[in-house]
Amino acid sequence: MRLLFFRVFAAAVLMLAVLSAPAAEDPLGNVKQLIRSGEFDEALPRLNAFLKEHPGHAEARFLKGLVLAEEGRADDAQAVFLELTGDYPDLPEPHNNLAVLYAAKGDYALARDSLLVAISTHPSYATAHENLGDIYARMAGMAYGKALEIDADNQTARVKLAMVRELFSERGPAASASN
Repeated sequence: MRLLFFRVFAAAVLMLAVLSAPAAEDPLGNVKQLIRSGEFDEALPRLNAFLKEHPGHAEARFLKGLVLAEEGRADDAQAVFLELTGDYPDLPEPHNNLAVLYAAKGDYALARDSLLVAISTHPSYATAHENLGDIYARMAGMAYGKALEIDADNQTARVKLAMVRELFSERGPAASASN
């Protein structure tokens, strides 16, 4: 499944940096560079060492969740983001990233609920709104598919399902139109 959710990471890191670090100094600058370079295996031990001395540091914890997710350790990343939502319930980014993880597992109801919390804490969080639209589209596709299972002659459901599938295809409608 291809989702647009991970676009939020850079913006979220910036927001958490404002909340967690003094303006003149960024103690996690080297870790962020490693993450941007995709060197997750080097970033994680540095984050763990930093968190040993600063266990409540929201940005470092968030970055750890990102690294774990990028390493394919979804359950560990989920645990980090869940802890963050408990400790910092007003931060929308951990809720958004939980939604990413839930959606990747196909649990669209939990993803939707996490995004609704993100939006309630930050109503102008455009990425969460977009991601919620993606979740609703996925859920609509499932409903159209079920309608077709029940009534294979339902042409309206067939057309709508095709539209949802095109929305999430590798090339998408814009790429198809430009070729």
